[in-house]
Amino acid sequence: MAKKKETKKAVAQLNVMEKPLPKKDNWVVKDRVYTLKDNRMPLSKSIRSANLYWFDEELGYEREIKYCENQRTPFTDEMKGDQRLSHIIFRSGQLFVPKNKVTLQKFLSLYHPHRNKVYEEQNLEKRADNQLDWLEFEIAALNAAQSLDIDMMEAVMRVEIGSNVTKMSSSELKRDLLLFAKREPQLFLELVTDENIQLRNIAVKACELNIVELSQDQRSFSWKSTGRKLMTVPFDENPYSALAAWFKTDEGVEVFSQIEKRLK
Repeated sequence: MAKKKETKKAVAQLNVMEKPLPKKDNWVVKDRVYTLKDNRMPLSKSIRSANLYWFDEELGYEREIKYCENQRTPFTDEMKGDQRLSHIIFRSGQLFVPKNKVTLQKFLSLYHPHRNKVYEEQNLEKRADNQLDWLEFEIAALNAAQSLDIDMMEAVMRVEIGSNVTKMSSSELKRDLLLFAKREPQLFLELVTDENIQLRNIAVKACELNIVELSQDQRSFSWKSTGRKLMTVPFDENPYSALAAWFKTDEGVEVFSQIEKRLK
C-alpha cells in the first residue's frame, strides 16, 4: 500500500510538471494618452465602445468586445453580472486614461479595430526623447547663429526670404536669423554646414547687381556686359545652385574670382 501511494504521488507531481505554465501578462501598468490621427482636434469625438469584434488567433474565431466600466474584461463572453456600457470620448483630440483604468487601456491599445486608424496611443517616453532632441538642435542652431559673420548671415537668410535680405539692416538680419534658427533648427544647421551656400549667395548677388544674367528660360548664365555665355544649367536643377557648383570647376574659379572683385 505504501508503494502504491508513493507511485500515485509521483504520477500526480509529474502531471503538475507537464501542465503548461500560464502565460505571463507583460502589460505595463502606467498612465496612457491616446490622440486622434492626422492632428485632428475637435472639441469632442466619440468612438464606438460596443458592437465590435476582435479575432482571437488562439481560439480561431471572432469574439465580441465592448467597454463596460463595471467589468474587468472587454470580452462579452467573460463578463459577469450587469453590463453597464460606457462612452469613450476624446476631448480636443486627446484621451487621457489613468493607470487604474486597465480594462479601458487594453480595450484601446490591444483590441479596438480603430486603433492606429482613427486614433493612436502616444509613446510618452519616445515623445520626451524627441522633444529633447529638438531642444538640443535648437541650442546648437542658436549657438551657431551667434557666431556667424554678416556675409554668412546674408547667405543663410537669402535662402529663407530671398532678395528682401538686401533691404534689411544688420540688426534686422540678426534678429530674423535667430528666429529662423529657433523655428527651424535642423534646416538652419544644414544650411550653415552647406559648403555651397556662400557661393550660391554670391551667384544671386551677381545677378541682382547685373554682373551676370540668367536667361529667361533659366537655362543658362552669361556676362551681363558682353552677353558671353558662361555655363548651361543642368536639367531640373536650381539655377543658382548650379552656378554655385560651377564656380568650383576649373573654368568657374576664374569667373568667380572676377565676380568677387566686382562685388567689393
